[in-house]
Amino acid sequence: MLFLILHQIDAAYWKEWEMFHVPGGVQGFLVFNLAAIALVLAGYRHVLLATPQATLYAGICAALGVGTCLIHAGFALAGQEQFHLPLSVAIIVLCLACAVWLLRDLRRVKVTRPVPA
Repeated sequence: MLFLILHQIDAAYWKEWEMFHVPGGVQGFLVFNLAAIALVLAGYRHVLLATPQATLYAGICAALGVGTCLIHAGFALAGQEQFHLPLSVAIIVLCLACAVWLLRDLRRVKVTRPVPA
C-alpha cells in the first residue's frame, strides 16, 4: 500500500495523466486518485481488523501492485522516458515485490484457514 501511494505521488511529478490521456487532465487524475487511494486505505482497514473482506482487499492491493509494474514496464518498452529515475524505478519494482509477497501470504492464509464444520 505504501509503495502504491508513493508511486501516485511520483506519478504527479511525471504528469501521468498525459501518459494515460486521462479525461480532464490533472483534475481527472486527482479524481482517479481520490477513488484509488480511498479503496486502498479502506482495504488496509479491513486487513488490520481481519474482517471477512480482508483477503479480497489484500488481493485487490496485490493486483494493483502487479498492474502498476506491468503497465510501466510496457511504457518503458514503448520508449516512454518517464519514471526512469532510480527511485521511480525502485518504487515500481517494490510495488511488484510487495504484491508477490502479499499474494504468497494470501495463499498461505487460505491454505491454513480451518474449514468450517
